[in-house]
Amino acid sequence: MKHSPEFLKLVNDAKKNIKEFTVLQVAEKIKSKEKFFFVDVREDDEFRQSHAEGSIHIGKGVIERDIENVIPDKSSEIVLYCGGGFRSALAAEAIMKMGYKNVISMDGGIRRWMEAGLPLKSGG
Repeated sequence: MKHSPEFLKLVNDAKKNIKEFTVLQVAEKIKSKEKFFFVDVREDDEFRQSHAEGSIHIGKGVIERDIENVIPDKSSEIVLYCGGGFRSALAAEAIMKMGYKNVISMDGGIRRWMEAGLPLKSGG
């Protein structure tokens, strides 16, 4: 997908303010049974089609509205992902502005997750 220059500027600006992990770093956190929230911020239909095993869904369009009900503890570790790592970077920056302290965006999103052969689930 070709993104507009202004969208890419917005994403790159957000990435200066957030922490990013690779899919392999996230997979290692899961393997070592670390406690964190793994959140898919894609659209509802994208999540239903397939998502990373163990993830929950809070779409980017509603994350600011719903995050405090789903994850009330603002010190919780949260790893966000989307299709390629752009929407999750924007969502990470937004919830950090709401006071969440330990937010990470998964670079490469579900595309890199699938390329790495990591577990997927469908439905939801």
